[in-house]
Amino acid sequence: MEEKNYIPKSESAKAAAGSAADVAVIGAGPAGLTAALYAARAGLSCMLFERMVAGGQLGQTEHVENYPGFPEGVNGFELAFAMKQQAERFGARFVGEEVVSVDFSKPAKVLSTAFGSYQARTVIVATGARARKLDVPLEDALAGRGVSYCATCDGNFFRGKTVAVVGGGNTAVADAIYLSRICEKVLLVHRRDTLRATKVYHERLQELPNVEFYWNSQVKGLVAEDGKLAGLRIEQTSEDGAPRMLTVSAAGLFVAVGTQPNSEFLRDALELNEKGYVVAGETGATSVPGVFAAGDVRAKSLRQVVTAAGDGAVCAEQVSAYLAASEA
Repeated sequence: MEEKNYIPKSESAKAAAGSAADVAVIGAGPAGLTAALYAARAGLSCMLFERMVAGGQLGQTEHVENYPGFPEGVNGFELAFAMKQQAERFGARFVGEEVVSVDFSKPAKVLSTAFGSYQARTVIVATGARARKLDVPLEDALAGRGVSYCATCDGNFFRGKTVAVVGGGNTAVADAIYLSRICEKVLLVHRRDTLRATKVYHERLQELPNVEFYWNSQVKGLVAEDGKLAGLRIEQTSEDGAPRMLTVSAAGLFVAVGTQPNSEFLRDALELNEKGYVVAGETGATSVPGVFAAGDVRAKSLRQVVTAAGDGAVCAEQVSAYLAASEA
């Protein structure tokens, strides 16, 4: 495999690590984009790896209301694109390749993609997380045929139809509110009798006449017709504790039951917790010196755009301090 070297800006960096970049950022969501911005502004040579469009989950969010500075909210894709432009303005170099393996055993860390390998003196892992599946029969077969994990991406395909949303957190409720504007009816299926979403979402849901709630319920199976989703098999626990099975019609199913970290390629390189998240404290420092973790891939209590951006800034500052100490 061809090894690609990226020449750093500073002579001191060249002397310390040959032709390795100062920092490689893996993932271009809000954490990675912010890290790249801060690193580039600090005069560090920075590579930013992302196999798809920059933005991560942010880029797939129609409307973000809780990111500071936007009184009326902001479109997620537009915010992510602005972040990308800002990082590029200060010299961050985007590499449109997916990192599939890493070697952190040497001072110059090696990142391998399908097209070659790259070297960097430090690494910031910001690969984020992806939607968790229900793991019910036919789920994979019906993905893209009625089953979706992104309401803002696919909701318009079900305009005027009945759809279901599974979950009880902020994402699930935001999806239900969005879909209620374009779909005839939205079935909100949650395994508990109350939502985990913040209070403001509860109030909005109560105002929507076309949202129907299925409390204490879990999707146990899917119904297909002509290769497309036609309905759900729901197990609902009644007030006396007895379960009953329901079959409801739905042309679309939007799954919003949490996320799982994009960390499989790191399993033998960094310490991960039992759920696969990278173990790292508030400074972002991981089990390997010179490697930091930011955003949703890090073990943390709150995963939001604003906390991801904060993580990215902190990690970039930690990288600067680490490099300065190594050159002292």
